[in-house]
Amino acid sequence: MASNQTSLAMLQEPSIDTDKLSYEIFSILESKFLFGYDDPKLWKPIQVSPEVSVTPTAVDVGDVNNSVQAMKNQRGKICVLSIDGGGMRNILAGKALAYLENALKVKSGNQNARIADYFDVAAGTGVGGVFTAMLFGLNHSRPIFKAEDTWKFLAEQGKRLYQQKSSSGGGGKGQGLFKRILRGGNSRGVGGITHATAGFENAMKEAFTINGQSLTLKNTLKPVLIPCYDLSSSAPFLFSRADALETDSFDFRLWEVCRATTALPGLFEPVSMKSVDGKTRCVAVDGGLAMSNPTAAAITHVLHNKQEFPFVRGVEDLLVLSLGTGQVLEGNYDYNQVKGWKPNDWARPMARISGDSSADMVDHSVSLAFGQSRSSNYVRIQANGSNMGRCGVNVDSDSSPGNVKLLTGIADEMLKQKNVESVLFGGEVPVLLPPSHLNKPPPIPPKLFPPKGYGGQKRKRSILSPTLPCFNLKVKEAN
Repeated sequence: MASNQTSLAMLQEPSIDTDKLSYEIFSILESKFLFGYDDPKLWKPIQVSPEVSVTPTAVDVGDVNNSVQAMKNQRGKICVLSIDGGGMRNILAGKALAYLENALKVKSGNQNARIADYFDVAAGTGVGGVFTAMLFGLNHSRPIFKAEDTWKFLAEQGKRLYQQKSSSGGGGKGQGLFKRILRGGNSRGVGGITHATAGFENAMKEAFTINGQSLTLKNTLKPVLIPCYDLSSSAPFLFSRADALETDSFDFRLWEVCRATTALPGLFEPVSMKSVDGKTRCVAVDGGLAMSNPTAAAITHVLHNKQEFPFVRGVEDLLVLSLGTGQVLEGNYDYNQVKGWKPNDWARPMARISGDSSADMVDHSVSLAFGQSRSSNYVRIQANGSNMGRCGVNVDSDSSPGNVKLLTGIADEMLKQKNVESVLFGGEVPVLLPPSHLNKPPPIPPKLFPPKGYGGQKRKRSILSPTLPCFNLKVKEAN
């Protein structure tokens, strides 16, 4: 205890030499900028005697904490949006985005409010990357699509995006994708894959071509991050607007970026693409193979991008909304069920375990990184089971009306579920909150809601998206 008091006193005791130097420096600055440094008579530093006795004074911890809190309140928060990959399962994320955008319209009183107006950076993998491009791609300084368009685009265009043309190389309808691949064929055969790839490409070109000109990463309202896996370098590749703004060598067409991040082997052909100046080339496949949950990449980007986010000092300056695509496949397995499985039997479960576990580990890691502020600065929305039953093994690529209806129902059910908090190596536990109802918002960060009356106009002296002072905005149930 005595040692701690001594250390505190030493920290509180000012150095005489330091005090003298500081006084002289500030005297020069004061004289130069306030009184005219050219007149030497106006600068007469006081000589501090070395014999001066300095008595340590106690520090008012309360005042210090109040000052620190006041400084934090003066700094804006960076709002980060992250969307997992999941194919047709992204209907769940799209429904959550639509709900959030409608809430923003109500809170702001502006019917033209868009998701991109309230987030400072967005990351998306797979179809989550397509959603990111849809929400942040520009058309005359405004986003091309509304949030409602994301899930509707997937539901209505699903047959075009995930065409079910079969061929002799494919397996039966009930067989899993990876099981068919391991048996020596593929999910659709060469002709089926080529046909599906063409359909997906055409849909992306139509979505991200304005007046005959293809949009690029530069044509986004805010910084975006969309990953793929580059076969030519055997490493993940992250498409970034920040890099595109620095050089055309990292600027890519948005439709190609979307094709790259969704190019799942066995469903679509790889993408051979190049930057707009032709200097950077990439042979891309699905971003979910390396980064199914891009939340950590988005956070890291903000923390290290001092040019666009100069005032961010740590995760305490971030508000993160991460959207999962649900754990809606078959349930758990027991030992007696799996002990006799052959390699082919493990194919689909391994793919599911790998993707879901990767996303969950990112979720756990991000939660730990936020520490005590994770409940206020980090929100993960994920469907955990459903009373509507489990989806089929090919849920990610099944564009049938039945699967779309099931996923839409699961999404609506998800928005009524209680919030859950991840516990490392302990699964997920419900947070003790009242159950959500149709007349009460789901676990979507209220801090993203703008001040009343905000009309989406250009903000002065700030590059930050508008936010309220805290996440803990309470909304009473309607009577």
